[in-house]
Amino acid sequence: MDLEQPSVTCMDVAATTDLKALYRALLLPRVIEERMLRLIRQGRLSKWFSGYGQEAIAVGCTWALEERDYILPMHRNLGVWTTRGVPLRPLFCQLMGRAGGFTKGRDRTFHFGLPERRIIGMISHMAAMLPVACGLGLAARLKREDFVALAFSGEGGTREGDFHEALNLAAVWKLPVIFVVENNGYGLSTPAHEAIPVEDVADAAVGYGMPGEVVDGNDVLAVIDAVRRAAERARAGEGPTLLEMKTFRMRGHEEASGTKYVPKKLFEYWRKRDPVDRFEAYLEREGVLSAAERKAIRAELEAEVREATEYALAQPEVESTPEAERADLFAPPFLALRAPKPTRRELRFVDAISEALRLAMEQDERVLLMGQDIAEYGGVFKVTEGFVKRFGKERVRNTPIIESGAVGAALGLAIEGFKPVVEIQYADFISCAFNQIVNNLATTHYRWGQPVNVTIRAPFGGGLGAGPFHSQSKEAWFCHVPGLKIVVPATPEDAKGLLLTTIEEPNPVLFFEHKLLYRSVRGPVPEDVYHVPLGKARVARAGTDATIVTYGVGVHWALEEAAWWAERGVSLEVIDLRTLIPWDRETVLASVQKTNRLLVLHEATRTAGFGAEIAAEIAEVGFEWLDAPVVRVAAEDLPVPFARTLEEQIFSARPRLRPALERLLRF
Repeated sequence: MDLEQPSVTCMDVAATTDLKALYRALLLPRVIEERMLRLIRQGRLSKWFSGYGQEAIAVGCTWALEERDYILPMHRNLGVWTTRGVPLRPLFCQLMGRAGGFTKGRDRTFHFGLPERRIIGMISHMAAMLPVACGLGLAARLKREDFVALAFSGEGGTREGDFHEALNLAAVWKLPVIFVVENNGYGLSTPAHEAIPVEDVADAAVGYGMPGEVVDGNDVLAVIDAVRRAAERARAGEGPTLLEMKTFRMRGHEEASGTKYVPKKLFEYWRKRDPVDRFEAYLEREGVLSAAERKAIRAELEAEVREATEYALAQPEVESTPEAERADLFAPPFLALRAPKPTRRELRFVDAISEALRLAMEQDERVLLMGQDIAEYGGVFKVTEGFVKRFGKERVRNTPIIESGAVGAALGLAIEGFKPVVEIQYADFISCAFNQIVNNLATTHYRWGQPVNVTIRAPFGGGLGAGPFHSQSKEAWFCHVPGLKIVVPATPEDAKGLLLTTIEEPNPVLFFEHKLLYRSVRGPVPEDVYHVPLGKARVARAGTDATIVTYGVGVHWALEEAAWWAERGVSLEVIDLRTLIPWDRETVLASVQKTNRLLVLHEATRTAGFGAEIAAEIAEVGFEWLDAPVVRVAAEDLPVPFARTLEEQIFSARPRLRPALERLLRF
């Protein structure tokens, strides 16, 4: 790296740039850093993730882009916010956790998003936002607009799966995305050479068929130049670029962690390459900025930062109520529900789901489908067979085997107003997307008010002799995560109506479809578009002697059992929950108040299954109505065995249902 003379292309940048304005932009985050470090020492600020010495990257990247372009920054990219012109007063309130910030005290430092500034907030999981950038890039393609998405990662984050999934997806689909690796030499304390077996992360680009470039991250002109060239490629339809910005972290991972593990010689080396000092020296050599002008600009910025700091410190602590917090967890739900028409015809469960997807896509071009093998092949269960011919490959998209990447991309699409539906080929594979679902989709609206209209279809359940990796019922995993809605239909009519509602819902929904029901269950289904509300259970069979609460395939087991008992003079009420989150407490409570006995049934394993939540709730608020203990019937706490005899006779909940009812009814 030549520290004295910029390259020819950098000189071109300099010739077309207001260098004084750029200097102000570069100096402002440095002045804020200095102020924050003083506040830390004074005990007036609890935590700070410093980007001291790395300012040229955030500032240069943001400067190089257009206002319409998206930026997905990380926790050391203060310069993104300041260069995008975010007002200092609310910014400081946000950073200090005071009233008047952007997220009502719900998100720390730089995790928040500002959609009006085209800034998308990060989560703490490294590289997780790179697939989101792919979704934003795909949105640009679909809308025929020329904005790009630039996403940051640290060098440590390049070892994460999301990094590779995102680069692969962006390259395969030739998306207008710029991946910026901010290589500052360390993770928290682990040096890069102990985590990365190559000198340059940019070398990875060739494996994905995209350009890769190493950039002097402490030269703001070099950063601007590289990002501008990458953006030009992206806007021209030439696909993504990987830029590795070499820099150094002059402070600890966060201020309290210190830097004892860093050799002193590295500080000496990089101190001579400080991005602010280098740019000041360059401006002085070129006669652009005198020492007096430089001093005046610093004094002006220091006064602005001091005023914003004192303003923020004078604001009250964030206060709220449980009601207010709960009210902001979800975007306002979809309520424009259409009632079904009286005309009905018989459909299989799988056909009802397919019809719902088809109708949703016909009525709204913003609905698009993504998943493995869903295009020409029609998916492994043929739910989307013929869809490519009807809607084209832009809206029915095969993805690589990248569950996390696909779900992250769906979030990016949703931010741009699309209604993506992601098919997880088997629900068993959803664990590969766990982080994106529980930490990204589920938290986004609560944190910074962004609706997340993402539907995840997940074929689940056993009974087909498919073994432990294609038979699991893991819906309870997600019921513990605030911010998600969970739907499990049992009938063709509900499958269609609930899916149509889900696709319109401005919140993330996991839609579990039992594979056993696809071609074994038929029923009357209304024509055209109609909606079944989320959170409203269905009384599948009225009764007086005991209540069975269940969902999915359990509804059919319960109805068969209720018919058997009816022949013997016992009246069982069967309640189909339809939605697990939210679940219909009122309907269940009303039933228990009538029958005074409750059995909870599900196919999933017993321990910590969703039935435990229902049992606990009824025991807490409906105890006075119970004439017998609540009974749970569920699968054994075992992986799902392959042999049909083992699954049906030992693992399955179904053989345990009748004996459990006998015990319940004896009370």
